[in-house]
Amino acid sequence: MSTTDNESEHGLTEFGYSQSLERSIGKFASFAAGVSYISILTGTFQLFYFGFGLGGPVYWWSWPMVFVGQLCVALCFAELAGRYPVAGSVYNWSKRLAGPTVSWLAGWMMFTASVVTLAAVVLAYQVTLPQLWSGFQLVGDGTGDTDFGYSAVIWGAILILFTTLVNAFGVKLMARINSTGVFIELIAAVLLVIILGINIVHPPSILFDTKDLGAGQPGGYFGVFLVAAIASAYVMYGFDTASSLGEETVDPRKTAPTAILRAVIASFVIGGLILLFGILAAPNLDDPELGKTTGGLQLIVLQALGGPLGKVFLVCIVVAITVCSLAVHTAGIRLMFAMARDNALPAGARLAKIDPKRKTPVIPAILIGVVAVLILAVNIGTPAIFTAVTSVAVIMIYVAYLLVTIPMLVKRFRGEYPGPRTDRRYFSLGRLGLPINIVAVLWGAAMALNLAWPRVEVYGEGVLKWIAFLFIGAIALVGLLWFRLRGRHHLGTLPEHMAKQMGEAP
Repeated sequence: MSTTDNESEHGLTEFGYSQSLERSIGKFASFAAGVSYISILTGTFQLFYFGFGLGGPVYWWSWPMVFVGQLCVALCFAELAGRYPVAGSVYNWSKRLAGPTVSWLAGWMMFTASVVTLAAVVLAYQVTLPQLWSGFQLVGDGTGDTDFGYSAVIWGAILILFTTLVNAFGVKLMARINSTGVFIELIAAVLLVIILGINIVHPPSILFDTKDLGAGQPGGYFGVFLVAAIASAYVMYGFDTASSLGEETVDPRKTAPTAILRAVIASFVIGGLILLFGILAAPNLDDPELGKTTGGLQLIVLQALGGPLGKVFLVCIVVAITVCSLAVHTAGIRLMFAMARDNALPAGARLAKIDPKRKTPVIPAILIGVVAVLILAVNIGTPAIFTAVTSVAVIMIYVAYLLVTIPMLVKRFRGEYPGPRTDRRYFSLGRLGLPINIVAVLWGAAMALNLAWPRVEVYGEGVLKWIAFLFIGAIALVGLLWFRLRGRHHLGTLPEHMAKQMGEAP
């Protein structure tokens, strides 16, 4: 008998798959995967300059606003994670909620977004490293028009090489590095909250001072606030990573839902306090450097805590950026593997091949790394590379999430979800499912539109201003054309990944 009790318990046989990945991720490693993708320190420090520069101290209120919306999405995902503990979370969830075209598009958008996100996250090295030591500015002295962008791409390529090698080596090494990095990040984040709290010099009332930033702008300060909110929207996503590693997690039906929700809540509380106390501890809130990539929250830490101590925390931020990039790369690999295993991608058999020694899909690790570096190379001369690449990545994630939450809501209205098979041992929203699902859909649609809106502050001038619509539209169109004309005719689990039937020879 080749179908083991372990396989049956984890549900892979139920979905028609055999256990080909190594199941070795525990509770903390699963939680760490979600936390490292969200990455409190990476996100808050990478785009603080953008949010504060546009919205001033009031920008902080976008943090709880984004949390409420994303928590509703996370609650929906937690319910799905308990029911479908399979690799490639968004793709496999959509496959069970909608038709093949919708689910394929969800997977395609999420996969493409993961690659673009990797390219966006690794750029954060450039925001932090030169503030640690001027020698980390690899091109020029940082004052030239292209110094920042060229140096950022070089550092990004170096980091992608590291994440590629680690992911190709195996999930155990990835989990150890990720868990260690997250432990360091959480300790540093809590200490940072405490130390910034001790150094507060402004009253909380400053959080209501718009400083006339909306004067003369369309929509007044509210219009400015919506743009500044991108800085918060960039941080709180990727919590589904814990479920994407479901086939490698011990007891995933219970572990993954808890990990998803803990990751979102921990990120909200700790990240929100860092932003809050950082603003209140800033020696001079009118310093123009706070709204620049060369200053930002890093500058506040250095000013408020002093050089040596401040730089210790900057080192912790570098660690956070590293494990965040590693988690994003890992999530992209699992999604590519999940789609390839269903023969839903070109050369599916090669992409879904598991290295017999390392128990991990090596080709997707290398391919994603190469494409991410190419994205950086294409954008190397673009002054708005940070905000443009980051915003496009976030929008695609929101669209992919909508391709899960919308079909889920449709099934709820039809009475087809959660259905008669409700196992009380696993996470369930119960009667709150419908209102939470509605909020998740409305929030996702509104934020995706807000993020994609053509603004000079986000995307730059000329054609670049429309990059979100052009790039995402092109990715969706090209993908759908291939799927409808060719891909859909070959869908089906590859024989080598099919679950063996009772009594069948292994």
